[in-house]
Amino acid sequence: MDLCRRWVLALALPALPHLPLLLFLLWGWAAPPLAKGASLAALLLLWLYGAVRLSAFPTRARRDGETARLRVLWDGRFLTIAGIYALLAQIPIWFFYPRLARWFSLPWPLVTADIAVSLLLAAALCANGVLRVLCTSKWLNLVRRVVVILLLPLPVIGLFAAWYLCRQARFEYDHGCLMEGVRRVRAESDLCATRYPILLLHGVGFRDLRHFCYWGRIPKELTRLGARLYYGNQEAWGTVEQNAADIRQRVLSILAETGSEKVNIIAHSKGGLDARYMISCLGMGAQVASLTTISTPHRGSQVIDRLVKMPDGLYRALARAVDRVFARLGDTHPDFYTASREFTTAYAAHLAQIAPDCPGVYYQSCASVMKGALSDMVLAFPYCVVKAAEGPNDGLVSVPSAVWGNFLGVFRAAGYRGISHGDVIDLRRDDYRGFDVREEYVKLVARLREMGF
Repeated sequence: MDLCRRWVLALALPALPHLPLLLFLLWGWAAPPLAKGASLAALLLLWLYGAVRLSAFPTRARRDGETARLRVLWDGRFLTIAGIYALLAQIPIWFFYPRLARWFSLPWPLVTADIAVSLLLAAALCANGVLRVLCTSKWLNLVRRVVVILLLPLPVIGLFAAWYLCRQARFEYDHGCLMEGVRRVRAESDLCATRYPILLLHGVGFRDLRHFCYWGRIPKELTRLGARLYYGNQEAWGTVEQNAADIRQRVLSILAETGSEKVNIIAHSKGGLDARYMISCLGMGAQVASLTTISTPHRGSQVIDRLVKMPDGLYRALARAVDRVFARLGDTHPDFYTASREFTTAYAAHLAQIAPDCPGVYYQSCASVMKGALSDMVLAFPYCVVKAAEGPNDGLVSVPSAVWGNFLGVFRAAGYRGISHGDVIDLRRDDYRGFDVREEYVKLVARLREMGF
């Protein structure tokens, strides 16, 4: 018999915490020593097996696409529910304790010890499940984990916190199994095998590092589906003109290496401005098939308009400090003072005049939005500032500013989370309910492939 079946647990969990008390009663049972010893040993072994099996391997594989992480996540949900059930099931038993104590002549210290043991065992079962969920979930950010941990010990409120945890685990498990099944089906496909290679351009303040990928898990997923990926390797705080020149050399080297006639460019944030300048002002329209911009401030930012009005001496001192840091990180000509001012609305209008869209290049764009300041604590303050000045945004770039060419829409997530400026490039390597960043990029590249690019 599988002791971890639901109907077995429904009957066993209310009684298992009281097995020590039952063993105490059986110890005084008038029976031959051999029979009594065998009965006690059988009960003890049964209890030990049930405890070990339930704590270590509470469930079996449920569906296709279930990975080891998802299995542990589901087990955690199962154990949390089992612990709550075991705790609630003690309430009617405690209600009848006075009568049971009189019937069996139980001393009150023993009754008190039995109640304490039942509470500890139910709490240990629940803690086992909560720990599994907290350690394996990718949908719970640090703030929510801390809040859940603080609320769980509180009476009544802790039950709601545990219910929230189980609910999130259920959604994440279902989504994870679904996406893992999709990835296994696509394992041998060439869904992202575009006609032209893809060049990924990062945003401001970052570099294409060997040991930390700016694009998170996205490149691995696209490569697995046949995409040929390259990185721009432009500077973190280079100006648009400087970075465009670096990207131009990178495009030419890619074309020479692959023998291809053109490249597809996918650019995030300022990388989109660099790419537009390169295409139109450096005569690279014939070498670029398409430009996809993600959360790029094509129309500038009113917030930056206000920030650049600070005293020029203070601004230049800040710029020198930033330039020194990024020079050590690999930038050969960092220019924070100029590059930061290229996010103003005035520069955006200037760029639109000197770098109009090239007729032979397909332009498309998309944006993302946070649903509130608490969606991303790192970007909480800039989100509020941009929200007041420009409306819905991802913590840095507003939706109207991100629109360029064929607008594909806004990336969103279910619930309160939203998708921030960093989430849209998988900077944290997290998954969010209602939004799978890897899947969205697969759709983008697959669409380029369908269009002949």
